Amino acid sequence: MSQNVPVSSAGVAAQAGRRRTFAVISHPDAGKSTMTEALALHARVIGQAGAVHGKGDRRGVVSDWMAMEQQRGISVTSAALQFSYRDTVINLLDTPGHADFSEDTYRVLTAVDSAVMLLDAAKGLEPQTLKLFEVCRQRNIPVLTFINKWDRPGQDALALLDEIEEKTGLKPTPLTWPVGIAGHFQGVIDRRTGVFTRMQRSPGGADLAIEEEMDAARAAEQFGADWETAAEELELLTMTEADHDQKTFLGATSTPVLFGAAVANLGVRQLLNLLVELAPPPSARPTVAGPEQPVDGAFSGFVFKIQANMNKSHRDQVAFMRICSGRFERGMIVTHAGTGRPFTTKYAQQIFGQGRDTIDEAFPGDVVGLVNATTLGIGDTLYTTTPVQYPPLPSFPPEHFAVVRTSDTSAFKRFRRGIEQLDGEGVVQVLRSDQRGDQAPVLAAVGPMQFEVATYRLEAEFGVHVQLDHLPYEIAARTDPEAREVLRTEANVEVMTRVRDDALLAVFPHRWRLRSVAGRYPDLRLDV
Repeated sequence: MSQNVPVSSAGVAAQAGRRRTFAVISHPDAGKSTMTEALALHARVIGQAGAVHGKGDRRGVVSDWMAMEQQRGISVTSAALQFSYRDTVINLLDTPGHADFSEDTYRVLTAVDSAVMLLDAAKGLEPQTLKLFEVCRQRNIPVLTFINKWDRPGQDALALLDEIEEKTGLKPTPLTWPVGIAGHFQGVIDRRTGVFTRMQRSPGGADLAIEEEMDAARAAEQFGADWETAAEELELLTMTEADHDQKTFLGATSTPVLFGAAVANLGVRQLLNLLVELAPPPSARPTVAGPEQPVDGAFSGFVFKIQANMNKSHRDQVAFMRICSGRFERGMIVTHAGTGRPFTTKYAQQIFGQGRDTIDEAFPGDVVGLVNATTLGIGDTLYTTTPVQYPPLPSFPPEHFAVVRTSDTSAFKRFRRGIEQLDGEGVVQVLRSDQRGDQAPVLAAVGPMQFEVATYRLEAEFGVHVQLDHLPYEIAARTDPEAREVLRTEANVEVMTRVRDDALLAVFPHRWRLRSVAGRYPDLRLDV
């Protein structure tokens, strides 16, 4: 479809119907980056799946682009990957699994239509997975569950289903069922068709799994007791009516469940097929004014992430925009909802890890990288003809605080520029303290690793070596100017200004101190 050719509302709706935009949520080390890589492999976007640490001859995963990620084998930023599969456009938003990076992950979950909840077969539902699931619950996001690492020793399959139901409240409805206990994986039975697919890891494990369909008689003969156990468990699932129901899935009260092993690409094809078949396409989204914005309306979208200096070849700033309605065309002039000012989308790209391609058009559900969009911030809405304002993205209260300084006076301009950059991206929250002045801003974070990323990037990207002095605060409460005057007299309490929105935050060493002050001044504003 060429640029500047009008697209009817029916055409936009059809394009939106082809999109599946989702995120993978999990606890650290459950295999999220490996799953991201395996999905891209099955869509034939990459030739071989990478290893998280890039061991031996295997390269690192494509979604972990920052050097710090590649060195430590963890995801600490969010990546957007787009690829086609079975005439469907897949938008996979890879999110940080590390507990310290929940704030960035939460923002990404505002931009998806569904989520894949990845569980470690041995560990089950872990704290960070549950924390992220709660965000999905609050947003009514449908969740598919993939029980990963079934090629290693783990829990009983039925016990894992009980845990899912007990801890999430979702009714688990397995669509595939494993033959063989965890650590002795033979393959899966498709519960809807009854077809058994034997699965074997490819030599080296970096290519597609070797799959072979078998009828029940042959599978029973070959796998004996494993097959009998699986057949008995399937009967029990049928008796308990643990069958997939599309209505309850889309209503976020049930979760389809699959089994496999992402590192060996086992069960990944089945997951990708079910995402295409069952996951919802983009739909109308609520606005601040109340009415929902239909996908086939005029163009609109919102910025859910800002990222700068993604690699040395592209030392620029990228605003990741989720398209909510209409057709996006590169070069189109849009309106910034917050200021009413025009914004030209001349430099629009599709981001695949470190790779970039200029994109001429995009549709609801797609994620577009707007390059050098220095006037855009996280949560900003853009639109064309019909004014739209989407709800602001949530901000999460910091729990860790540190003063950041540089002793190199010649680098102070670069230091300030770097701090402003990190604040704009949401890597850390930057607070201004009257006690310390502008030369010693306070960094506030949800988790302490955010400080490591901030100092790493200040040195690697801005050439500034900094020192951090950690402050003895653990909780912040939003307050107002009247309360600030009262709190000046309180020991171990400080009021700072958050730079990005001028909000006043009162910080306390622990919750007990906050309660003590609030008890003595019940009329003060202290919103946690």
